[in-house]
Amino acid sequence: MTTKHAVLSMLATAACLAATTSAHAASTTLDKIKSSGTLTLGYRESSVPFAYLGAEQKPVGLSMDLCAAVADKVKAQLNLPALKVAYTAVNASNRIPLIQNGTIDVECGSTTNTADRQKQVAFSVATFASQPSWLTTKATGITNAAGLKGKTVVVTQGSLNLALAQKISKEGSLDLTFIQAKEQAESLLMLRTGRAAAWFEDKILQAGLAAAAPDPKALTFLADQYGGNDYYGLMLPKDDAEFKAVVDGAIKEKMASGEFARLYAKWFTSPIPPNGQNLALEMSEALKARVASPSDALTP
Repeated sequence: MTTKHAVLSMLATAACLAATTSAHAASTTLDKIKSSGTLTLGYRESSVPFAYLGAEQKPVGLSMDLCAAVADKVKAQLNLPALKVAYTAVNASNRIPLIQNGTIDVECGSTTNTADRQKQVAFSVATFASQPSWLTTKATGITNAAGLKGKTVVVTQGSLNLALAQKISKEGSLDLTFIQAKEQAESLLMLRTGRAAAWFEDKILQAGLAAAAPDPKALTFLADQYGGNDYYGLMLPKDDAEFKAVVDGAIKEKMASGEFARLYAKWFTSPIPPNGQNLALEMSEALKARVASPSDALTP
């Protein structure tokens, strides 16, 4: 090789290295994962069937399966086949701070994508479309929201549904007293033990826990309905477009291949651990639309 050719080869190699470094430098999250060799996933302990503790007290659910696909995508992106995947339990109150301070890289749960939350974090394309509802016990004899007048009700800490429940109380002159539980399972416990007359939350989260409760037939939903759909997504660090593209890419591949529909059937229309309950919840038209055309938009 001539001296001229050797110099050109060295310059080309340097250019390639610079380009690679620049690409990774665009994502602080990918850089952090690469330097530590670890992807840390945050999970909920009782958000059935999205992320909850299964038979062996390990996190399972639709969001956990999607996060496993994200982990595979990150391994390929960083060319790190030995990438370690760590798991950290989070709750409704600390999930956003733990994303912001870098303790977790992705929250695998059931978090609603909202304009206010987008000021603090980012979200993947939508993975579910939900609506809130009241769950009560048949023993209360309450059949609609008006029957809650003057009662104590529970809302899980950090749930967006607190503001909506307060609005419902005010506009309906219900004079509700609100108490808050740290987790969804604790909210259900407060309802079952009579400390609250009703629990206001996304219906799918209530249905998942109610189906696994010792006395599911003692629980009943009120018929009242409120508003349109809210969209769930995996929660990510804000202002990291490259990392979001990796996460979105993993989910979009699942949706395009039909694997997302199979995962939905696995968790929503089939027996699930730990007790084999079947939520029997077919995919909504709102979610079908997002599977056909993935998006993180707040409205249809």
